[in-house]
Amino acid sequence: MFNFSSAGTSGEKEPLLSGKLLCPVVDLEGTSSNVGLREVPLPQEEYEAPYRHRCLEWLSQVFIIPQRVILAIMGFLAIMNAYTMRISLSIAITEMVNKSHGATEEDGGVCPIDESANPDDFTGGEFDWDEELQGIILSSFYWGYVITHIPGGMLAEKFGGKWTLSLGILSTAFFTLITPWAVELGGSTALIVIRVMMGLGEGTTFPALSALMATWIPAKERSKLGSLVFGGGQVGTILGNLLSGVLLHNIEGWSSVFYFFGGLGVLWFVIFTLLCYSDPESHPFISEKEKAYLKQELGTLERDRTLPPTPWRYILTSVPMMALVCAQIGHDWGFFIMVTDLPKYMSDVLRFSIKDNGLYSSLPYLVMWIVSLSTGVLSDWLITSGRMTITFGRKLFTTIASIGPACFIVGASYAGCEKAVVVMLFTFAMGLMGTFYPGMKVNPLDLSPNYAGTLMAITNGIGAITGIIAPYVVGVMTPNHTLEEWRIVFWISFAIFNVTNLAYIIWASGEVQPWNTPHLMNKSVEAGESIDVPANAKKSVQSLEAIKQ
Repeated sequence: MFNFSSAGTSGEKEPLLSGKLLCPVVDLEGTSSNVGLREVPLPQEEYEAPYRHRCLEWLSQVFIIPQRVILAIMGFLAIMNAYTMRISLSIAITEMVNKSHGATEEDGGVCPIDESANPDDFTGGEFDWDEELQGIILSSFYWGYVITHIPGGMLAEKFGGKWTLSLGILSTAFFTLITPWAVELGGSTALIVIRVMMGLGEGTTFPALSALMATWIPAKERSKLGSLVFGGGQVGTILGNLLSGVLLHNIEGWSSVFYFFGGLGVLWFVIFTLLCYSDPESHPFISEKEKAYLKQELGTLERDRTLPPTPWRYILTSVPMMALVCAQIGHDWGFFIMVTDLPKYMSDVLRFSIKDNGLYSSLPYLVMWIVSLSTGVLSDWLITSGRMTITFGRKLFTTIASIGPACFIVGASYAGCEKAVVVMLFTFAMGLMGTFYPGMKVNPLDLSPNYAGTLMAITNGIGAITGIIAPYVVGVMTPNHTLEEWRIVFWISFAIFNVTNLAYIIWASGEVQPWNTPHLMNKSVEAGESIDVPANAKKSVQSLEAIKQ
């Protein structure tokens, strides 16, 4: 591109007097007409002037949307794709497994089939897997998922989030695509292995996105762009349930679900790797205007490598951190019960057709998405206007997201076969669960802005263990998938919601912890005494508070 050196007759480099540009160029400042395929002499004082490759400048002008917004959109689509591939099995398994076993209408264990329904929707498929085995299959994804959270965060911090995120999604897409082939060859064992491998790939998603957002999105934009990115989870759940039902209803066999969502994952990988980069400095066609803006807002265009090592001892012995982990466990237990097993409940107990199953299983997540966005804005307003403290706000919204769903899912189990009432109660439950986002979900940013990615990896990783336990427990406790068996499952969820929320109410905090700046901690902190948190650190937390995970 640029040749700024000249060699003398002695072979030694002489002082640089001029440079030569050897490719199509354009002067971004508009002060030169020297363009074309020829050598363009540049005065020494203009060596560092913003001359760029003509093609790259053309690309920077093509993108009307700023590159940081494009990154946020692709991050949203990354999480959306991750969730569709993760939950597609929850719908598909209802068509893979033979349903001739279990409770019948005659013994009152399940609801009657609607007269207008197609009887073939309730016969199931060719695999004779009992409920316990189905629970193991559905939970196996999380065996791999919990392992790669912290390594994913460390890789993203060291090498950048682009490839950590994209290769993780690509691997998940690959294993999704080969799922039908693997099941035909190896049955349930092969499916379990495939799901573990999918989890390993997808475990890097949230840590890598956190690293990307930290290097791309200014503090004053993190609320809205963070909400956009992390909203992909709810949208992915909606589309995964809805489109799976449509595909299974209209296309013979169950393999179409895996081909469709796996193919979308590969398509996302191609587009993402072409458009997005780990930081603004390495982006080849970001506009100079946006680059200057990000430099002003972020202070640097590259990843920050100056932070001290992660203060693991202080994090793992922090009482507010342990309270956050408790709340995460409560949230994830309820969420994974609903994501993984709600389609089975609607199919096996309520006897919805496969098409209706996909529709009604997706409806609660649509309401949850709307509630999470709206209460996020409400929380910001209440805190910034001084009507409540950060700590009180986190506890309030977390409590709503715990007690509300706990009551409504138990109520749904007593609604019997009143399908409209059951769907309404489940929708209310998941809608109120959306207030977790302005509650405990953003709490890692309150406790430590500097190590929020590590805190998120810890809480997400521990919380994801419930994704292993919950489906298995459901499988063991519902061998005949009757209303009475499921009612016990929902009562257990009620207890977990409330116990974990109580711990959060007592010990949670919205204040910056001293170990956020370990290089400033003195011996009194190490001895367990408190220190004053700098005012500017508190201010930085308030500007970051609305990122949604």
